Amino acid sequence: MIKSIIRGTGKFVPPNLVTNKDLEKMMETSDEWIQKRTGIKQRYWIEQEGVTGASDLGFEAAKQALDQAGWTAEDLDFILFATLSPDIMFPGCGCLLAAKLGLNSTPTLDIRQQCTGFLYGFATADAYIKTGLAKKVLLVGGEVHSSGLDKSTRGRDVTVIFGDGAGAVCIEGVDTQESVGLLASALHTDGNFAESLMAELPASRLPQRNPPGVPLDDPRYFPVMDGPSIFKKAVRLLPKVSHEALAKAGIGLDQIDLVIPHQANKRINQAFGQFLKLPEDKIFHNIEKYGNTTAASIPIALNEAIEQGRIGKSGETVLFAALGAGLTWGACVYRFL
Repeated sequence: MIKSIIRGTGKFVPPNLVTNKDLEKMMETSDEWIQKRTGIKQRYWIEQEGVTGASDLGFEAAKQALDQAGWTAEDLDFILFATLSPDIMFPGCGCLLAAKLGLNSTPTLDIRQQCTGFLYGFATADAYIKTGLAKKVLLVGGEVHSSGLDKSTRGRDVTVIFGDGAGAVCIEGVDTQESVGLLASALHTDGNFAESLMAELPASRLPQRNPPGVPLDDPRYFPVMDGPSIFKKAVRLLPKVSHEALAKAGIGLDQIDLVIPHQANKRINQAFGQFLKLPEDKIFHNIEKYGNTTAASIPIALNEAIEQGRIGKSGETVLFAALGAGLTWGACVYRFL
């Protein structure tokens, strides 16, 4: 049987470190307020000078993942790029990344599932591999939030949360009878709650995507979030979808060595762990260093967890879980070869 195996991981964040103290100079907020509500101490934002897009960050992460896998870009059969912050309106980041990798015919696909982008991407890569459409797949999650945030007091509730960064994994189809690779995934969407977390402009549903006479600092250009609603949805749906994925995989929670949730809010992840009755050391956190990097957060966390020796040995099993704008949510169960 063909199984989808992770061969390499990589991560990249821009060098511009932005602490909570730095944010105090931009808006009415405080380090204490941010840490208490989110667990975040710092994040990385691109420099304001020059042009840096999500595909640029993804390129750096992809190079690391390819090097760790021992692959060249020419080995790739397919590239998946998950992002909510594409470099340009179109074409997609996958096309731009492929060009940066020196490729001129490799198929690419962008995934716009926000915080669950990595999970949707992993499931898509698995489907391509198991149907024989690809053997070696590069999956990248990359985000540049900082250029699209309201850095005034008006936007502080959202702005303090987000960071820029990228994570990448190389996934290969391997013929083995062992119970390894992506064991199961469970994915869901409920667009009835789209307005709970969204950025309205620019919008194709209007006669002009950028309405004439609307200033560029109009609130509709910036992400808005109903924080309490998202928190309640997350702590209810994440445990449920995790058990769904575990049931599909045919294993119990006691067989999970580490849980890597999307890094949206440390309080959400702690509540998620409590619902699952997991000890604190079984849940991986790094939001305090990077903030919420949406589609990049899980692959960045996976790379760090492997580097720290928390996960990655043969037979060890990890549970990924995420909820984000859409609303979309899901979970994946993966066992290392």
